[in-house]
Amino acid sequence: MSRIVSVAPVLPARSYSQGEITAALLAMITSDPARQQVMRRIHASSGVQSRSLVMPLERYSSLGSFQESNDFFIAEGTTLAERAVTAALDSAGLAPTDVDFLLFTSVTGIAAPSIDAQLVSRLGLRTDVKRLPSFGLGCVAGAAGIARVNDYLAGHPDEVAILLSVELCSLTVQASDDSMANIVASGLFGDGAAAVVMVGDRRAEQLGLAGPDVVDSRSHIYPDTADVIGWDIGGTGFRIVLSAGVPEVIERNFAGDARGILAAHDLEVSDVGAWAAHPGGPKVLEAFSQALDLPDGALDSSWRSLANVGNLSSAAVLHVLAEHLDAHAAGTIGLLFALGPGVTSELVLLRWADGAERPAPAAVPAAVEAGAPSASAAPTASAAPAALPAAAMIDPVP
Repeated sequence: MSRIVSVAPVLPARSYSQGEITAALLAMITSDPARQQVMRRIHASSGVQSRSLVMPLERYSSLGSFQESNDFFIAEGTTLAERAVTAALDSAGLAPTDVDFLLFTSVTGIAAPSIDAQLVSRLGLRTDVKRLPSFGLGCVAGAAGIARVNDYLAGHPDEVAILLSVELCSLTVQASDDSMANIVASGLFGDGAAAVVMVGDRRAEQLGLAGPDVVDSRSHIYPDTADVIGWDIGGTGFRIVLSAGVPEVIERNFAGDARGILAAHDLEVSDVGAWAAHPGGPKVLEAFSQALDLPDGALDSSWRSLANVGNLSSAAVLHVLAEHLDAHAAGTIGLLFALGPGVTSELVLLRWADGAERPAPAAVPAAVEAGAPSASAAPTASAAPAALPAAAMIDPVP
């Protein structure tokens, strides 16, 4: 068992309203007035009110080759990563030299050396830090990353580990592609990063920091679902593969998975006081809630995240976890979960632990570029979730 002692969610400098994004992308994606109308409707009913993007809106239409977008991913992604890890370590009262293991995940860009390797010199990490870059898990990687870091710390109870997610989803939007998958993705995904500091049992006792202990995890890959969500990787980069079958996958499998991990610890759905669901889209969140007959408000933190920043792929569930981290008393049971390409699911059972008073966290910069203006203000994380019309139940992206 390990303990999560800090979570640092980070966003790029530029935040735009959903309407601004839609207006800027219409001509880039399609010149057909009928398809543009479909795009307006899908974007408006996505449950997303604002998103943060790494590039100015006007630059996306001139983005050329996959090489150009991937170079931008490496440069801007490394900056976001540096800020996230620095903030997470500061919040935990730890130094870069304390880090023994770093798991890096992304599904929106590639690099070798990977971004985590670039951080060694930029942050002053030890040169003997153990690293594990991961690509391909997609949206599930935030939950799976916590589970795999916990697996590592079970054998290294004195060590400090970091899970780092960087997702620049906007760089994958395809020009001149008016498929429903690309239209939905262009209205749902945002850019962001997150870093999670986790410590082994003995290090947690030594530090005396409160936070959720990782009690258990479950991984499932569902047969015959490989064509539901993923990438078609070609000359223009990452072209999304997406079907409308995700809610059906949840309906068939999620209740059994969730009840199973809870039952293994003599728990029931009613015992869970903290739900951290990946905000994959309105239909995804509705399907999660309906599968377990959750009470009203159980997934409010996920709805808020969807509205405020959109779907951040693997970083999204970590942004949701950040809201929960200091919000629960010792003994609270939590369940964190996500879906991703495969289709695969990951569920993580949490129990909040007591500890000495957490040090005042360092300010986490929402903007990557100092002094860069926001195009529009995003809703605050504490705002009540927006009321969504029935039309908001669009095809989801996990």
